[in-house]
Amino acid sequence: MWILGLTGSIGMGKSATAKMFRALGVPVHDADAAVHKLYAGAAVAPVEAAFPGVAKDGVIDRPALSARVLEDREAMKRLEAIVHPLVRAEETKFLDAARRAGARLAVLDIPLLFETGAMGRVDAVAVVSAPLAVQRARVLDRPGMTPARFEAILAKQMPDAEKRRRAHFVIDTGRGFEAARNQVAGVMRALAGPGPRE
Repeated sequence: MWILGLTGSIGMGKSATAKMFRALGVPVHDADAAVHKLYAGAAVAPVEAAFPGVAKDGVIDRPALSARVLEDREAMKRLEAIVHPLVRAEETKFLDAARRAGARLAVLDIPLLFETGAMGRVDAVAVVSAPLAVQRARVLDRPGMTPARFEAILAKQMPDAEKRRRAHFVIDTGRGFEAARNQVAGVMRALAGPGPRE
């Protein structure tokens, strides 16, 4: 089984691309969705203990937590030390289930794949990309997003050009979703044979 890491900076169309893989029958593990689930489950107690006041009604209040860690590198490291092992455990369960089901390809949707050093957990990397003007327009169209917040998020992510350079595949969503779907199909064709761990 091939394990494909899917990544891309904010506003590049990664979530839409992950849906394209799913629509073609590929199992996809969404790290962000796993975190959402953990913030209503196993991560609540340890995160609240580290950042008192961020849990409300038994669920982590993401905006409150974000306000505590976004500009504080040490706080972000503390949070990651709690959450990353929990996400990895969910990921392992997902991959075991995909193997048992006979999947030939499984996708790990990891927003900060390069930034967190996750390359060793995947066999190939696909970066979802788009021109900066398209990215900016998409992100600033989101509720509550400001140019300053967009720049702060970008500053924490590896530059898109560097991600593209390191990728095995680049899926460009700037030319529309039909073109992106064709690129997804191309990635699947390229990874149709036995995986390197078989």
